Amino acid sequence: MPVPKKRRSKSKKRIKGACWKIVPPQLRPCPSCGALGVSHSACLECGQYKGKQVIQLKQKDTPKES
Repeated sequence: MPVPKKRRSKSKKRIKGACWKIVPPQLRPCPSCGALGVSHSACLECGQYKGKQVIQLKQKDTPKES
């Protein structure tokens, strides 16, 4: 089993561990509908990407009151 030859210093250990952090996703508004979404992907609200319809979304039917 491999064993490290030398001890890692405190500063090297902290530098190595500094990149492990949780970053929230970068959201941008959709140009057509204004809903927030992830960049470089189709909008989940309207289904458009770069001004073109790429996803056909199902419309929710609202129950009519009688």
